[in-house]
Amino acid sequence: MDRTVARSGIGRRTWWLAGGVLLLVAIVAIAWPSYRRMASVDRTVDASRMQIAPVTLGDLVRDAAADGRIVSANAPTLFAATAGIVALQVKAGDPVKRGQVLATIDSPELRSRFTQEQTSLQSLDVALGRARITARQNDTRNASAIELAQVRLQSAKRNLERARQTFEQGLLNKVDYERAQDDVQLAEVELKTAQAARGLERETSEFEIQTQQLARTRQSSLADEVARQVDRLSLIAPFDGLIGAVNVQDRDAVNANQPVLTVVNLDAYEIEFSLPENEAADAGPGTPARVLYEGREYDGTVTAISPSVRDSLVQGRATFAGQTPATLRQNQRVSLRLLFETRARTLTLPRGAFLQSGGGRMAYVVRDGVATRTAITTGARSLSHVEITDGLRPGDEVIVSDTSEFSGAERVLLRNR
Repeated sequence: MDRTVARSGIGRRTWWLAGGVLLLVAIVAIAWPSYRRMASVDRTVDASRMQIAPVTLGDLVRDAAADGRIVSANAPTLFAATAGIVALQVKAGDPVKRGQVLATIDSPELRSRFTQEQTSLQSLDVALGRARITARQNDTRNASAIELAQVRLQSAKRNLERARQTFEQGLLNKVDYERAQDDVQLAEVELKTAQAARGLERETSEFEIQTQQLARTRQSSLADEVARQVDRLSLIAPFDGLIGAVNVQDRDAVNANQPVLTVVNLDAYEIEFSLPENEAADAGPGTPARVLYEGREYDGTVTAISPSVRDSLVQGRATFAGQTPATLRQNQRVSLRLLFETRARTLTLPRGAFLQSGGGRMAYVVRDGVATRTAITTGARSLSHVEITDGLRPGDEVIVSDTSEFSGAERVLLRNR
């Protein structure tokens, strides 16, 4: 008869139970590292919102950015020399040549004054000529008086000699002889007086002529000044260029020293730029620069830096050091990069918001998906990179975006990384 026999071996339920245990062990083994990481971190953030960059070893160019505009290196403004009515010969934007008349100012008062000063100068010329003629007349008269005195002296000496001979022969009395001696002395005194009078007359004439010459020089200076003002009634182009701006309308009444128009020299351009005051200490004449114009960079050099600060900005000027773009226009906007220093073989990181959130002293280094708070020391900075002097090594990956949301956590887990 049939009877029940006990089944030998491991049953299906046992196999299922063993498989479940193995699966659980595998899951625990796989999840254990993640669990350990989760247990050791202080915060968890989305990795896709973080910007991570490696620490690299290379050259660091310490520079600064500045906004600038193209200006003419030589753009003088022409002013009205005196009040009057202006007549414009050009318009804004017109090309001009050196020596071309750009505008004239009609000033009847100045022209009348010019005529008066010229007339006064001519009158003084006449007076000076008259003084010279008078001086020659007086000198001639005095010379004639001296010659007459010399003739009388010679005649008196001959009479004295005849009187002496006659007196020695006893033919002339003593009174007549003495009278002849007195005549000689009188002629000598007259000659000396005539000679002294001629010298005094000459000195007087010289002073008169010098006085007239000084008056004439003064009047000539006044006349030259008025003539210069009359010449300035015509505004002349100082060089080849174009009219940059016209400050008045045609037939307007202008005052003395009022700006009329500006002439721009197209052969010499400069770049006027503004630099933050905290970066201006390293800038000075001769600092190399790179000018970004229409997508291209051109070499430049800083020529001047203002010693004053206005609105936290320092003004400066730069020129193109090499090739100058052919399409430059007045007041065009450009960007400059001033190159202060190049440091070779320097650890660098791209500049980012982590410098502000960490104060430049803390950074988060990423290893195995965990960002660890690390103390760092920064050095020189450029527009794109910052020097790392301590705390990091080449190849370290660092979060360069804003880390303020970490709230100073020591370890942060980056999800989905």
